[in-house]
Amino acid sequence: MAELPNLIADLAYILISAGIVTLIFKKLKQPLVLGYIVAGFLVSPHMPYTASVVDMESIHLWADIGVMFLLFSLGLDFSFKKILKMGASPVITTLTIIFFMSILGVMVGRLFQWGKMDCIFLGGMLAMSSTTIIYKAFDDLGLRQQQFAGLVMSVLILEDILAIVMMVMLSAIASGNNPDGGEMLGSIAKIGFFLILWLVVGIFAIPQFLRRVRSLINPEVLLIVSLGLCCAMAVFSTKVGFSSAFGAFIMGSILAETVEAERIEKLVEPVKNLFGAIFFVSVGMLVDPQILIDYALPILALILTIIIGQSVFGSFAFMLGGESLKSAMRCGFSMAQIGEFSFIIASLGLSLGVISDFLYPVVVAVSVITTFLTPYMIRLAIPTYNSLERRLPKQFIKLLNHFSMSHPTSKEQSKWKKLLMQMGLNTLIYSILSSAIITVMFTFVLPIMHRILPGPELRWYGNAITGIATIIFIAPFLRAMVMKKNHSEEWKALWAESNINHLPLLFTVLVRAVIAVNFIFYICHHLSKFSSAVLITIGIIVVIMIVVSRSIKQRSIRLERLFILNLRSRDIAAQVHGKKRPLYEGKLLDRDVHLAVFDIPMDTMWMGRTLRQLNLGKKYDIHITSILRANHRLNIPDGDYVLFPGDKLEVIGSDEQLAKFKQAVEQEVLGEEVNLEDREMKLRQIIIGADSPFIGKNLIESGIRDLYSCMVVGLEEGKENLSHVSPQRKFQEGDILWVVGEEDSLNALLNSRQE
Repeated sequence: MAELPNLIADLAYILISAGIVTLIFKKLKQPLVLGYIVAGFLVSPHMPYTASVVDMESIHLWADIGVMFLLFSLGLDFSFKKILKMGASPVITTLTIIFFMSILGVMVGRLFQWGKMDCIFLGGMLAMSSTTIIYKAFDDLGLRQQQFAGLVMSVLILEDILAIVMMVMLSAIASGNNPDGGEMLGSIAKIGFFLILWLVVGIFAIPQFLRRVRSLINPEVLLIVSLGLCCAMAVFSTKVGFSSAFGAFIMGSILAETVEAERIEKLVEPVKNLFGAIFFVSVGMLVDPQILIDYALPILALILTIIIGQSVFGSFAFMLGGESLKSAMRCGFSMAQIGEFSFIIASLGLSLGVISDFLYPVVVAVSVITTFLTPYMIRLAIPTYNSLERRLPKQFIKLLNHFSMSHPTSKEQSKWKKLLMQMGLNTLIYSILSSAIITVMFTFVLPIMHRILPGPELRWYGNAITGIATIIFIAPFLRAMVMKKNHSEEWKALWAESNINHLPLLFTVLVRAVIAVNFIFYICHHLSKFSSAVLITIGIIVVIMIVVSRSIKQRSIRLERLFILNLRSRDIAAQVHGKKRPLYEGKLLDRDVHLAVFDIPMDTMWMGRTLRQLNLGKKYDIHITSILRANHRLNIPDGDYVLFPGDKLEVIGSDEQLAKFKQAVEQEVLGEEVNLEDREMKLRQIIIGADSPFIGKNLIESGIRDLYSCMVVGLEEGKENLSHVSPQRKFQEGDILWVVGEEDSLNALLNSRQE
């Protein structure tokens, strides 16, 4: 008999332990992440009283896969369009929190005289609050629909994105002994280059591919294709010097813009849960009790740093973002913990060999304790604000609120600023695409041409063919770079406003044309030996030909329209299926009034009742603006609309009103069957005896259905099949009935015949 591999035995041990511990944590209403960590501690070599995992190396390999799939799922739930629509406030808040918490982390590390890299990585760990834990805490406390919770989640999304960038930056710092400002700027530029390149190319190519094979894709194929794309991007990311997790996140972000995003998210979730569980269990395995004892003081210091730092600087950051003191304190107090990204950053430091072994278990211990404290910190925000309000001068409170509430969140941009930003972004994107095409052509196509056309005489032809092909490929991008936005509303308005604007506007065209000429100059200079003057002349002529060419113009417009269509495909699908949120959602001027969506439970007591009968608007002072049912949106429903299980209600109200409504939605349900086994349906044979009370009665008069909750399914008359019982047929002695019903109902029916 073949011997069972250690990996299989270890996985069985890990998953069984994780299952038992997470059941306990679920019962205690604690985050499952903590359950996984505790399970990992129990199966680790540091726990002498239980069996431990043998093949640690393979477990860590699976944990790395778990990190990759976790970030892939995060990317699926993320949209760059959403971030752009958030405005400046969440960005200001997020950057402020990360800056101050990173500085605090470095300071605490230096206080305990830890190494330079330990301090830098510690700063990164302390800056990342846990999206999973905070979301779970809001859900458990019934706060998810409140306005401040939405603000916190927006900041957490941005933190997750910046955590990916931070991981890349930390990897760059760890790779150099003394990284200077130039190296840092180079790393940032490299991140930006590949980020824009992958997103633009991915959003152009992948939705197009999925659209063409949509008729061939079933759930199984879609899962395999999605995970294949995720792994392919992870591999490509490592080839260019980034982490596999970064590549997985980018692919998730690309797929998030496709029509299939929601299906992919549901299909990938079980895979993510499995490998994510292994990752968090592996985190718990690294917890050494002796290290926790030896570093008890630093752990306590870090806990206080997180709690006080997030409460103070987090609240300050939200005030900078435009929130009142009360709302800012509720937001800041909610973020006083660290979680999954702190573990991922710590894992990165260990894998790179740049942080000390003690730091990982210390951070895990800090995360566990701050996670337990999260619900209490959320509840503590209001009492703390009330205490401050009593002690601080009222004029000072008013000044703070006036400062934050008057923060400009949607200030109209000037025409010049808007036009220049759009031109700059277009020029950057088209320059990156052109650079990528040139790199691919010179790296792969040019050597092939030299092998096909060897020798000094033919080498020039290979260069010429490669150069012409490269220019043909980048021509639509160069034309768009020079001409796009030259006929925009802002351009026309500025041209018409004043003659003074004419020269600056023409200068913007000239600058972009010079950039386009430089691309042609570089290609020609790399492939030929002409003088610079000749190459510049060639560049100018080629750019002019590109600009005036109608075919290139059509190609450029066609490519851009296809890209926009792919970018909007998910929104278009949402509009078609009635799932798109209303445009007025972000325009509710009253800060105490906002929009929330509620799911009607499947066991709701409201099922089958009209809105008029339920009278929800008057009961809870809310407004139901829409009902989302299947793929349809029912806007402004009147009192005759009937509610069904699974409906989604879009509701407008204040935090207090929405909290009361949420409580009613969750509590007014039928509840679960306690004795489910007693509800089993059974089939019995009943013989009508001489003393039966049913003799001479028909099916309705017998009361078998109404009085005993049973159903007669047929009459046995010696035939192969049962005979149908007519409602008018009178029962006679000797009739053999087959009756279905619950055990208690059947017993009551039988007892009635004996009475």
